Amino acid sequence: MAAKVILKKNEEKRLLAGHLWVFSNEIDQYSGDINNGDIAEVVSSQNVFLGLGLVNKNSLIAARILTKEREEIDAEFFKKRITQAHNLRQELYPTERSYRIVYGESDFLPGLVIDKYENYLVIQVLSLGMEQRLEMIGQALTDIFKPVGIYLRNDSEVRTLEGMELYKKPLVGPEPSNHLVIEQNGLDFKVDIVNGQKTGFFFDQRDNREALKSYVSQKTVLDCFCYGGGFSLSAAKYESVKVIGVDASKDAVKEAQENADLNEFKNCEFVAADVFEYLTEAVLKNTLFDVVNVDPPSFTKSKKNLPQAIKGYRKLNGLAMQTVKKGGILISSSCSHYMDEYTFINMLKDSALRSKRTLRLLEFRGQAKDHPVLLAMPETQYLKCAIMQVT
Repeated sequence: MAAKVILKKNEEKRLLAGHLWVFSNEIDQYSGDINNGDIAEVVSSQNVFLGLGLVNKNSLIAARILTKEREEIDAEFFKKRITQAHNLRQELYPTERSYRIVYGESDFLPGLVIDKYENYLVIQVLSLGMEQRLEMIGQALTDIFKPVGIYLRNDSEVRTLEGMELYKKPLVGPEPSNHLVIEQNGLDFKVDIVNGQKTGFFFDQRDNREALKSYVSQKTVLDCFCYGGGFSLSAAKYESVKVIGVDASKDAVKEAQENADLNEFKNCEFVAADVFEYLTEAVLKNTLFDVVNVDPPSFTKSKKNLPQAIKGYRKLNGLAMQTVKKGGILISSSCSHYMDEYTFINMLKDSALRSKRTLRLLEFRGQAKDHPVLLAMPETQYLKCAIMQVT
């Protein structure tokens, strides 16, 4: 008899619509011998088959749907899914060699993230079931890409919700060099896979950085939370007169400067400083820029902290608006999932009101195309990027 996760009455509607998570409070009972990480059939209260799911009874997300078919979950299954995901990226970015290959649920591989850095792959596993199948996943990736190496960046705090340890180590091949260089949008970037943020680089802002082309030519640009210089270098590429990147991390500033040097840009300057303090001083001195970009880290990882996060975003954007020349451009991003589009726009309007500025929205953008949004799962949509004129 197949192991089953049996839902309560009427709890299958969200799954039928395409969502891939089963929450613990939606389950009536488990049938058969099921250990955490096992694959089990997910069925309705009427025993209608809904899919095969990775089970973790100790997690709020008690099951993650892998497939809606009865099929073998083996190395060939992962090879097929990863190949499908990679084919899409090759269509989206035919001249690029570095991008996100697998974006978890959006590529129907829940709890699995795979990034490609030239001929090196980085895996981040966020679910116990995927963790237990790393050997299969590694074999599938080796067959498809024949990479120089595969590295595990399993140090995300999200793993603790699944009861998993945090660690970093090679899965296949040697430890990656912290001088690995990738090309994106015609720019070269040094990437530190082992110690960098996330898996070493922010692919999700790729398309938004390209959008700078319409706004920065012959302009002065301030890039707040510049990290390794993604936006800064894009502004320099598109002929900004002067670019100043600011980040609290001295290591990030050092990396950004190295990336500017790598691309032979002479119009970039990077400053190690607290962004709030830097902007406050700029306002006091009436230092103005043609274009200001603010791309902060997430201010909240939970819904309960959203009110406090909104205050932080409001203060940040209010200061940024006051450093933009009249008629200039403010580019504001948020990677906080709980800060949805409606809340984000309202925060910007409130910031403008308090700062006595008027905003005209020119573009409202999201995450790059290698981070597709599964419409049935709002959890897969997180990045907001508003490009606005400030008057």
